[in-house]
Amino acid sequence: MEIVLAIVIGGLYAAGIYMMLRRSLVKLLIGLGLLSYAANLLIFTAARLTRANSPVISEGETALALPYADPLPQALILTAIVIGFGVTAFALALSYRAYKSVGTDDLDKMKGTDT
Repeated sequence: MEIVLAIVIGGLYAAGIYMMLRRSLVKLLIGLGLLSYAANLLIFTAARLTRANSPVISEGETALALPYADPLPQALILTAIVIGFGVTAFALALSYRAYKSVGTDDLDKMKGTDT
């Protein structure tokens, strides 16, 4: 299963970088989103993909029962998803405002309006 996820992560990184190299502002934002999905999947895969017990100490025991799922990567991914939504919303608002000001989403033409 890790092999499949490694291939998916590599594909997402490749597609994200390819989209970010385009001249369109919308494609740049889509590429940024793909890179964030790839990073989240990489963190999830790095935490091992095993079926495990929940990380809760049962009553009467003093330690966790092995194997247990590590909750830290899941908390990191949840935080990254929330931050990613905020960054995406801000970038969409900025790109919309830039499109309304300049009249195009081509990054080369936007750069040409600088004086």
